[in-house]
Amino acid sequence: MKASKKIDLLKYKQAIDLSYSFYKGKYRQGIKIPYFAYLSSVSNLIIENNGNTDEVIAALFHDLFEFENNNKRLNQIKSKFGTKVLNIVKQCSNLDMTNKIFVENKKKFLDSMTKMSQSSLLVCLCDKLHSINCIINDYNKIGEKLWKNHYLSSEETNWYYKNLCKNFKKFLKNHKSLKDRFQRNINELEFLIKK
Repeated sequence: MKASKKIDLLKYKQAIDLSYSFYKGKYRQGIKIPYFAYLSSVSNLIIENNGNTDEVIAALFHDLFEFENNNKRLNQIKSKFGTKVLNIVKQCSNLDMTNKIFVENKKKFLDSMTKMSQSSLLVCLCDKLHSINCIINDYNKIGEKLWKNHYLSSEETNWYYKNLCKNFKKFLKNHKSLKDRFQRNINELEFLIKK
């Protein structure tokens, strides 16, 4: 196994504090947990998979556009952490939240993956891997009630994750173990939906 990349811990701590200030009071879909805890888990998954400082920091903000399109916050991210972090955040976010047709938004996002950087694909994969883990855990706790808290139905969610997996396998170089784990989780989700 490769040695882990060195993370700039001072920058990371600054990003943690800023992310917390952005997301405090916001909660994840499904069983309510603080959204910041979700973002921290995604960021930790990137560290565990040899991500660099920019990727780890971007993970803490990767859904910012889905909550708000606030130029002040975008400028804060750019001035504190640089253009590369901001670009990863932009590529990982669904920028068109004016369209409330969620399946259409997901199709646009899937199409956009062809143009993503390797860093953005890694952040996105870690996000989606943690997300599907949460969905499976929530399903095992509350069953079908889970889908009442989601924008997509169980079938649409399954379709979306299968297509994400195809794109990760096609466009993301390396990270085979993460991609394989994602595939196993999709298989488990599909099993739960069909039973």
